[in-house]
Amino acid sequence: LGYLVAHDEWLGSSQVFTVLHVASAVPPRAATAVDRATLQAYYDDQSAKVLKPIRAFFAQRPDLKVTFLSKVGEAAEQIVKTAQQKHQDLVMMGSHGHGAWANLVMGSVATKVLASSKVPVLLVR
Repeated sequence: LGYLVAHDEWLGSSQVFTVLHVASAVPPRAATAVDRATLQAYYDDQSAKVLKPIRAFFAQRPDLKVTFLSKVGEAAEQIVKTAQQKHQDLVMMGSHGHGAWANLVMGSVATKVLASSKVPVLLVR
């Protein structure tokens, strides 16, 4: 959002934004211990917490068109899949910049999206 604020050219009225939050899936064994409604409430709560400040940002700009989506699963996979299904022109995402060693050991969402997305990706650091 800081990048968007600093670059007004991205905020034209012709732009349409899709904000996606991907919650990590509860492990299958743990998920069987709770009912479906409780599990969905957990995912909804996780998304609401993350999306609250982003919704507030866009609420200050009612001229902008924005859709909010919440998905459950592996983040990179869901980002790439959603971008393709929604025919997005660009995926803009932040990179925490944990460094090469962390990426080598565990990978990063940004690295995985860059590797598998057919939609152009803009990483903001």
